[in-house]
Amino acid sequence: MSTVSAAATPGTVLADAVFPARRVLVRDTALVIGGAVLTGLAAQISVPVPGSPVPVTGQTFAALLVGTSLGARRGFLSLALYTLVGMAGVPWFAEGSSGAAMPSFGYVLGMLLAATVVGALARRGGDRGVLRTAGTMAVGSAVTYAVGVPYLALATHVSLSEAIAAGLTPFLIGDALKAALAMGALPAAWKLVGRRG
Repeated sequence: MSTVSAAATPGTVLADAVFPARRVLVRDTALVIGGAVLTGLAAQISVPVPGSPVPVTGQTFAALLVGTSLGARRGFLSLALYTLVGMAGVPWFAEGSSGAAMPSFGYVLGMLLAATVVGALARRGGDRGVLRTAGTMAVGSAVTYAVGVPYLALATHVSLSEAIAAGLTPFLIGDALKAALAMGALPAAWKLVGRRG
């Protein structure tokens, strides 16, 4: 299958268009591991937020890119690998942390679900245009917060409104910037794939 026909096929995600399948298991394994490593590396881009136990990181952006680029199944597996390896002690969560005891662990679980959701949306063309990509990123961020903020409230023994103030509100501008990056990068990648074929 040529790159152009792969790109035009409904249900195709970016990874399928860029890496046509010859040895599917080898390709998918490499993509899953690569997505986990990318997320772990991006998590090291970390800026503390005053008054919040949750830092600003590149990990959320990477998780959403992994999900949209790989699709729901591989995105889920990639973030599951990232989560399990981090729980096992590899210090590649935000700020070089590991384990499940940190207050921000709920965001890691949220990113696992978000990668799956945005991957499913990408299979339906959610990453092919600027506005679609913006909507896909917004849904992914909402899923991450829907898990991360209540977990933060439970882990730190604060009210939900306090958790929202510490674990959601300070991050909205950064999320808008990350969405803007994705809005440019993903549709441009699809155009590039189409030209290569």
